[in-house]
This record gives sequence, structure tokens and C-alpha cells, in this order.
Amino acid sequence: MFEMTTTLIGGLGIFLLGMKYMSQGLQSIAGAGLRRLIGAVTNNRILATLVGFLVTVLVQSSSVTTVMTVGFVNGGLMSLTQAIGVIMGANVGTTVTGWILVLKIGKYGLPILGVSAFVYLFSRNEKLRYTALAIMGVGMVFFGLDLMKDACAFLKDMPEFKTWFLQFQANTFIGLYQCMLVGCILTVLVQSSSATLGITISLATTGLIPFETAAALVLGENIGTTVTALLASIGTTTNARRAAYFHFLFNITGVIWISTIFFWYVRFIPWIIDVDVTQTAVVNGETIYSNAPLAIAATHSVFNIVNTIVFLPFSGIIATLLTRLVKDQPQEISHLQSLDIRILETPALAIDQSRGVVIKMGVMCDEMAQILYRILSREKPEPEDVEKLFQYEEDLDRMQDEVTSYITHLLAMDLTQEVISKGRCQLRMADEYESISDYLQRIAKFRLKLNKQGRVFDDAHNNSLLDLLTMVEKQLNHVTTAYQQSHTDVVSATIRSGTEIKHKVKTLQREHLEYLSAEKVDPYINVSYTSTLNALRRVRDHVINLAEALAGEK
Repeated sequence: MFEMTTTLIGGLGIFLLGMKYMSQGLQSIAGAGLRRLIGAVTNNRILATLVGFLVTVLVQSSSVTTVMTVGFVNGGLMSLTQAIGVIMGANVGTTVTGWILVLKIGKYGLPILGVSAFVYLFSRNEKLRYTALAIMGVGMVFFGLDLMKDACAFLKDMPEFKTWFLQFQANTFIGLYQCMLVGCILTVLVQSSSATLGITISLATTGLIPFETAAALVLGENIGTTVTALLASIGTTTNARRAAYFHFLFNITGVIWISTIFFWYVRFIPWIIDVDVTQTAVVNGETIYSNAPLAIAATHSVFNIVNTIVFLPFSGIIATLLTRLVKDQPQEISHLQSLDIRILETPALAIDQSRGVVIKMGVMCDEMAQILYRILSREKPEPEDVEKLFQYEEDLDRMQDEVTSYITHLLAMDLTQEVISKGRCQLRMADEYESISDYLQRIAKFRLKLNKQGRVFDDAHNNSLLDLLTMVEKQLNHVTTAYQQSHTDVVSATIRSGTEIKHKVKTLQREHLEYLSAEKVDPYINVSYTSTLNALRRVRDHVINLAEALAGEK
């Protein structure tokens, strides 16, 4: 009994870990592909469904895809209509796991695991390492599945367990709903429909449960997998909750209508794939139902494909209905940036989202410099310009905090060297942009304080500051544009412009000292002018730091 229990738990653990490694490996290999797929999502329902299918095949988890989709909707990166298509595609994509489990390579699971583990541990080629990680995951999945089958074989020979399993027979509607409830609860507990599908296949293959019961469990598993998305939607925007509710609605509605024709359905599946689910074979001295995995995989696939075909034409109507049923919250605060911790499940996409926020920070800093130019150009600055500049500075502070928190969480995960390098670069750049915004705001405060006191610079001094600000803004724009266009060779040009700015600052300081010797200058004017020069020089320093971070220099 103890050996059987430990074998079952151990097999399940290895199976789950294998799914994780397979997902990590595939994501790392197809990082750029994932980004292109998500970027291809439009309001075209068929295209969105196809994207959801392909992404789920790559990440090997419909839960990850759905949670990620909720995160995109929460961040304003995806509309509800787009999300509905992706979620339907994810449900079809998850059925691929069942067909992988059908492959009769269980006995090769351990050798596959062993060989790929050596490649992963000793290879220095990163792409090869993550390919080996994905293959190692496949080996662990099949090895874990074999262990679970062995444990179930022990169970089959124990009368008390056989009697207990006989209580869950999907030969009546009451029995059907009982089995669906068990499948739902099991999936909620394990938090992986792939794992519960593996357990179901193991039970059916060893003959502990008939095919009809396995099919009922699969239907329940489809309900249980929606819980992950529902939990992920807690504390999100209204649209994100609508996306999670659709996932639940999609699966529960499908299960309801399939259950009404269930007894016809479980006869139809073996017929359409032309297999006898009662056929047995002897493998290693054990009698198994060899066609059970194929029939269960087909049951899972047909359910989700047919459900998608039924729902697809009405996706727009469903989006409208959800919008009416789930009302917008008036107190809801819109997000400043498109970051959601739920997207961290897919590092290749997560690092792209944070990159978008860092780029936005750069654009906002450039806009602050332009607004500051207008403030310095006018004797009485426009109140709208002043308000906008100060709001930008507050926004950049908040964005920097969020980027730091987000990337810190990301860097704690098992990542490729490429993602790690990008994450570190983004951390540094976000910090530099926030510092630049502080200095630009400080310069505005100097000028506003003078204006309040009725003091002004003479034309010569003011024009000198405007010229210097133009040089700094041009330098800043150059680096931000380079980051947008993924150009890293910016250090030399930035240093050259930085040297020009430095010489300009020194020249203006020298000229100002000569002016002080010749003319009587208001102390407040003097302090404000020199402080502005120093602040612009500090902005120049931070821009050079940005260029070095972009180039990967320390």
C-alpha cells in the first residue's frame, strides 16, 4: 500500500515537473515566435482562435494561455473580443497534450530523460540546452505516466479500491454528474488539466475505470481548469474579469450540452476513430486496455473543437452580452502601464511588455523636455504645460516602481541568458529615465519660483539655457529612438554629443562668472541659472548611462 501510494505521488510529481520543463523549453526556443503570435491577434475571431491554439501548443498549458490572456486584457493590450477568440483556441490547443500521451513511448521515457538531462547539464549552447530541457520534459511526462500506470495496476488488484471505483460509473445521469464532479475537483486540486488527463488515462488503461467513466472525468476536468483563470481575475479590471467569466461560460455550457447526449457521444467517439475500447493486450505480463488513451484523447479533442465551432460565430454577441451583464466599475482606476504579473508565466512575452513600458518612459521624458522648453520660452508659462509636466513626473515615478517590481519577480525565475540581460538593461534604463524626469521637474520649479517672485532671466541667459536644453533633448531622443528600433550601437554618438554638452555647460559657466564680475546680478537669478546648468549637465550624464545600459556596458 505504501509503495503504491508513493509510486502514484512520485509519478504525478514527475509528470507535473515534466510538463513545466517542456513548457519552459518550448517557450525559450520559440520566444520570438510567441511574440509574433500575440502581436498577430486582431478582432478577426478565426485568427484569434488560431493564435490561442498555437500559443497553447507552445506553452503546453491552456491555463497559462488563459491567465496570460486575462493579464493582457487587464493591461489594456487585448480587447475582450480578441481574448474570447484566444481562449477558445487555447481550449483546442490543450487537447494536443492528450495526443502526445497517446504516443506509445512510455518505456523510452527514462532513457529520453537521461540523455536530454546530460545535454542540458553539460552543453554550453543555450538554444541546445533549452531544446534538451523541452525533450527532458517530454521524457519526464512519459516516465511519470508509466509510474502512475504501475501504481494503478496495484490498485486494480486490491478489492477495496476496486469496490470504491465501482461507485463512480457513468452509466446513469446521476453517475455521469458524480464523475464530472470528481474530475472537476481533481483538476482544481492539482491545478493542471494535463495532469488529471494523465491520471484518467492511467486509470482507464489499467482497467480500473471504463471508457465511459473516463470520458465523464474529462468533461469535469474541462470545468475544473476554468478555476485558475477565475482566481487570476481577482483584483483585475472589469474587462479582464469578463474574459475569465467567458472561459467558465464556454466550458460549462459545452459540458451541459454534451452531457445531454453523453451516452450517444461515448458510442460515437470509438466509432469515428474506429477503435474497440474494450480490446485488451498483455504488456509486461499486465493486461491493459490499449485503445483507451486514443479514445480519451479523441473525446477531449472532439468536445473542445465542436464547442469552439458552436461558439465562434457568436463571439461578438457574447462579448456584448458579457459587457452588459458585468458592469463597469465607476471607481476603477486605469492602469498607467501595460504590466501584469500574470504575464510572468511566459517570460519571452513578459520581457517584451516591460520593454514597452520602458520605451514609454523614454518618450514621456522627451515630451517633458519639450514641455520644459515651452515653459522656459515664455514669461508666463501655460498652466496646462506646468500641470502636464508635473503629472508626467509623478507617472514616471510610479512606472519606475512597477517596472522594478515586475522585473525583479521575473529575474527570480529560471530564464534564458537573453531574457536576463534584457531584464537587467530595463531595470537600469527605467531608473535612469526616472532620474531624468526628476531633474527636468527641478528645472521647471526653479523657473516657476522666479516667476512667482517677479524675477526673469535676461534674453542672453535665457536663450543660452534654451540652446543647451535643445542639445540635451536631442541627445535623449537619439537614445530612446535607438531603443525603440533595437539599435545598441549608440554609445560613441551619445558620448560625442555628451562631450559637446559638457563643453557648452563649461562655456556658459565661465561666461556667467565673467558677467557676475561686470554686472550686479540678483542672487536668486544667479542661483537659479547655475542650478539649471547643473541640472541639465546631470540629465546629460543620465542619458550617457542610458546608452551604456542599452549597449550592455556596466
